[in-house]
Amino acid sequence: MESAALSAISPPLLKPDSNPNHYSTSQTLPVRSLSLAPLRRRFNSLSTRCQHASSGSPNHNPNFSCSAVASDTAVPASHKVSTPRLHLRRLVDEFGSLPEPLDRVKLLLEYATSLPFFPASARVLSNRVMGCTAQVWLSASTDGYTMQFSADSDSEITRGYCACLISVLDGASPEEVLELHPEDFAELNVVGSSGKGGVQSRVNTWHNVLIAMQKRAKAAIAEREGRPPVDPFPSLVIGSGGIRAQGSYAEAQAMFLSPDESKIKELVSVLREKQIGVVAHFYMDPEVQGILTAAKRHWPHIHISDSLVMADSAVKMAEAGCQYITVLGVDFMSENVRAILDQAGFQKVGVYRMSDAQIGCSLADAASSESYKQFLDTASKSPPSLHVIYINTSLETKAHGHELVPTITCTSSNVVQTILQAFAQVPDVNVWYGPDSYMGANIVELFHQMAALSDEEIKEIHPIHDRKSIKSLLSQLHYYQDGNCIVHDMFGHEVVEKIKELYCDSYLTAHFEVPGEMFSLAMEAKRRGMGVVGSTQNILDFIKSRVKEALDRDVAEHLQFVLGTESGMITSIVAAVRELLGKKGTGSPKVEVEIVFPVSSDSVSAAPVNGSYGVASLGVVPGVVANEGCSIHGGCASCPYMKMNSLRSLLRVCHQVPDEEGVLSAFQASRFNVKTPLGRSVADVGCEPILHMRHFQATGKLADKLVDHILSKNREPIS
Repeated sequence: MESAALSAISPPLLKPDSNPNHYSTSQTLPVRSLSLAPLRRRFNSLSTRCQHASSGSPNHNPNFSCSAVASDTAVPASHKVSTPRLHLRRLVDEFGSLPEPLDRVKLLLEYATSLPFFPASARVLSNRVMGCTAQVWLSASTDGYTMQFSADSDSEITRGYCACLISVLDGASPEEVLELHPEDFAELNVVGSSGKGGVQSRVNTWHNVLIAMQKRAKAAIAEREGRPPVDPFPSLVIGSGGIRAQGSYAEAQAMFLSPDESKIKELVSVLREKQIGVVAHFYMDPEVQGILTAAKRHWPHIHISDSLVMADSAVKMAEAGCQYITVLGVDFMSENVRAILDQAGFQKVGVYRMSDAQIGCSLADAASSESYKQFLDTASKSPPSLHVIYINTSLETKAHGHELVPTITCTSSNVVQTILQAFAQVPDVNVWYGPDSYMGANIVELFHQMAALSDEEIKEIHPIHDRKSIKSLLSQLHYYQDGNCIVHDMFGHEVVEKIKELYCDSYLTAHFEVPGEMFSLAMEAKRRGMGVVGSTQNILDFIKSRVKEALDRDVAEHLQFVLGTESGMITSIVAAVRELLGKKGTGSPKVEVEIVFPVSSDSVSAAPVNGSYGVASLGVVPGVVANEGCSIHGGCASCPYMKMNSLRSLLRVCHQVPDEEGVLSAFQASRFNVKTPLGRSVADVGCEPILHMRHFQATGKLADKLVDHILSKNREPIS
């Protein structure tokens, strides 16, 4: 959530059309000329510096070419500095000549007074810059070859930022606007360039306004080149007036957000009668999630979450008297619930999955492959080693891995801290992460970025580490390179390019499992307060926090979030946003929240009645069911395995328990009575890595038992 942008004009302002991502130049609005005072100061300052340079002054800047100002023809074309960069250099020099922060603030406020008049008619939501604490409006026009910008804010400091940006970029070509990067403005050092709280929010304002300018520049290039407007991704807009679906994919997601009352009543009745608890993953089918969300108001033993919390919730339900637990997820989730309940002493509580067929997972399958066993075999021969395994794997995989290499499970929200703590407690340890290759690569990239931070910044992330320790651990960190989630795999080049084109100024969310391109994009947004990278729960919490902030500002806003994970998250997001909007009351300003699905609007297809994934009850599912592949044209933002958990299956299981006839035997979660290669119970050994993670979450340290295991393996002879 950290960082990463003058001529006197009377430009036409871009008029938003029905699509907020498209602009036209059909309307011209009057704009007052920008004051020339700051510009004259810069040229006077420049003239003085050139005189110093010619006299051999020690203040001469060798990187600044006076001849570039005097005559463009005096400089070879290959050495010319672009006009915006020249303007930026002047701006940096002007602020740099003022050593006192207060003087720089005063200069910024002077720039604010020079900002041209911005008409009230242009203060519309489509011109708002998202992510700024203050209200900021930006408008632009173009003839295809130059850009003209106009901006305003309800904050004088922010008006100053906008004036500076316009002084640099107004009149530039679209390509020149795109050449500049947020970090190019760091040298200005206005009101600080790093830090927390108010200072950081001001840095974010610089970045966010620049990104918004560049979005307009990209649109200008596309229009000049005659490219047709890019169709937006499908989205759901949540507001006080209800939900508005844009695109067929979004319509399919919205279909079940207002669930059938008769089905809610039927489900609640059987759950209450038979004391059945329900744990479900965020990635459930929207019909099931919609009904479960509504049913929870009448039956408290329903919980929708990421995989980490599902087993813990099941234990609480058993403690509250539930006789059965139904698990809506993939098979490793029901296995974990079964094993954790057994560990907690609830062996008599029945645990049921939602299909009589295998409910697989591409990640879990990758971790049970021969190549993963070879990966662990290499780790076992490189003591001291720690195997950090993603929670989304089978209990059997965890058990077999733990016997080869000391193992701790992790989630996408705690994996970074787990690895950092491991190196803090055992500095010479080799860490072996798997099976998600994208997450592994993203972790390595994250540590490379950390290595460029200051010691103070690193200690804010983990108090034991500094630049030296982060650099040293990189050579000891290994990750499996042949496993991924079939859903998150779709967030690749095609999706990223479209996000850059249409949604670069929106809030970006990304699961830690996405490919590197999407990860880098979201991390850049995170640095300027506009994104989050983490678990499904992290994504939900981020959206909720931004909505709360918007409601607290008490002004009309339209917040746009790109959902960089499985589309099943939408039900929980809608429920949370609706609750927040409802708490604010009917008299509050209108706040709209738009959730964008980065898939094609056509990625919906009819499900076969007897499809291979057993989803006969669904009317529409993403394109993977029709074997259309993982692309923005074929869908794949929805997991076909998760969609095997249908409402029909849930009701069938609930109505038939207790299963005296044995018709649900194939639906029961497996109890592992098999042994590991060393003769121990798979259930017992497989739970140990989970318990190690729970200890870490509770204490912030690796358990002594795990550390001793790592060190004892170091003392064993290598065969």
